[in-house]
Amino acid sequence: MLKAFYETLYMVGLSLLAAIIIGIPAGILLFVSDRGLFYENRVLNMVLGVIANIIRSIPFLILLVLLLPFTQAILGTTIGPTAAAVPLSVAAIPFYARLVESSLREVNKGMIEAAVATGAKPWLIIREVLLPEAKSGIISGLTITAISLLGFSAMAGTVGGGGIGDLAIRFGYYRYDNKVLFTTVILLVVLVQIIQFLGDWAARKVDKR
Repeated sequence: MLKAFYETLYMVGLSLLAAIIIGIPAGILLFVSDRGLFYENRVLNMVLGVIANIIRSIPFLILLVLLLPFTQAILGTTIGPTAAAVPLSVAAIPFYARLVESSLREVNKGMIEAAVATGAKPWLIIREVLLPEAKSGIISGLTITAISLLGFSAMAGTVGGGGIGDLAIRFGYYRYDNKVLFTTVILLVVLVQIIQFLGDWAARKVDKR
């Protein structure tokens, strides 16, 4: 149980890191390249939007299977928590990017226009206006992403990804051990509650309103 717990944290942690590193810049690009913004680029916006929507429209279990050859190519294996982190990351990045974009849309347009009027560079507007004002929403989006990834990681166990989901399927369901099955369910519920509590607390701490 302890090993499965650590494997789940490892998978979710790697995927969240990928979502932060790639998803935040992608979400910013989706926002600033939209019509009427200071970095308007309809082609870039459309391409990013289509890619994000395509990946998000594929159920995770199917995405997991579709990415098996890709995972095999870059890692040399499709088994284990590291291999499972690949499709988890692919699912997390566009999901979180859209949440980041949504948070940025809540920023007062007047603040952006004022920054543009003063001649501020795009990167300065992003760093000093957009990100600080949207920080609470970005953290809330990360909380939602983490909880979604926790559920996805349980599915990854069905193809040898390890973690709590793998434990529940192999030792709980297949061996008719209800004790293991219910214990894993309770553990997942507790993890979700902890993640939600920490995420809400962090979002409130940085909220300027």
